[in-house]
Amino acid sequence: SPWGSSYDSLWSTELSLRLGEVGLEGDLHYWVNDGLMAFFFFVVGLEVRRQFDMGELRDRRRAAVPILAAVGGMLLPVVIYLAFTSGSGATRGWGMVMPTDTAFALGVLALVGRRCPARLRAFVLTVAIADDIGVLLVIAFAYTNDVSLPALAVAALLFGTLRLLVRLGVLSRPPLILLAVAVWVATAESGVHPTIAGVLLGLTVSARPPERRDVERATATARLFREQPTAQLARAARLSVLGAVSRNERLQYGLHPWSSFVIVPLFALANAGVRIDGELLSRAAGSPVTLGVLFGLVAGKFFGIGLTTFVAAHPKLGRLPLTIELPPVF
Repeated sequence: SPWGSSYDSLWSTELSLRLGEVGLEGDLHYWVNDGLMAFFFFVVGLEVRRQFDMGELRDRRRAAVPILAAVGGMLLPVVIYLAFTSGSGATRGWGMVMPTDTAFALGVLALVGRRCPARLRAFVLTVAIADDIGVLLVIAFAYTNDVSLPALAVAALLFGTLRLLVRLGVLSRPPLILLAVAVWVATAESGVHPTIAGVLLGLTVSARPPERRDVERATATARLFREQPTAQLARAARLSVLGAVSRNERLQYGLHPWSSFVIVPLFALANAGVRIDGELLSRAAGSPVTLGVLFGLVAGKFFGIGLTTFVAAHPKLGRLPLTIELPPVF
């Protein structure tokens, strides 16, 4: 369009965060893809952890099928892509047919709404997370030449410290938020895609059903506030009610609207800037890369995930437990 240049100039605008000699620099496109999307993957990690603690994946064997499905959905597209690009200089691009776009996969489920069974959502979430972790590892070690092991070690140390504080029952938000931001910064500096930090941080926040004693304590505090409505009792009642619900669910409730209605649309907008004209289409029509990507993503993903699920869960083959029937998977 005539305004295409303004789109490019907007997303190439530089934004830096600096404290003394230390800082992070990048354009708006970088901050959306590597910064805001870390929040999105944090929320996805929270939801997956809830499924492991309270949902359909409490039986760890049930996670085996979607994880294997994710592996199949990564490998078959690569095989198809390499078959189309064999003998050309484009074989190195095999990694671009591996990802399953988590944001848009969940967006499709959101369009289905209430008709989407909870078990199917859990299956898709697990496939998407396993796929993302696998692809991010491939990007880090196959497509990145300057992985910083010291920065990666710092990220691991900070992540371990955060896990320790959570296990010790630390409830104060500031130190946990600072550690989470530090993990993201260290991961970004290591050369590994920082969204993987969001996934791992989300998976650390456990979920649990409300315990009876916590609910009774919250009820008693609320009753005291009704009898004596003071600011101190109002705060105590609020904290006791929130404390009856797991931190995982509280974070999901607070962050989900931002993730779904702000971050994902911004991500779509920031990555939609592809110039399409007659020359591009004519070159793409005869390109082995086009055919490799098209058949790899459309056919490879479908058959890779579907057939792997069928084999892994078939009563006479893999015999692994599947939480849903096969038709909804396809």
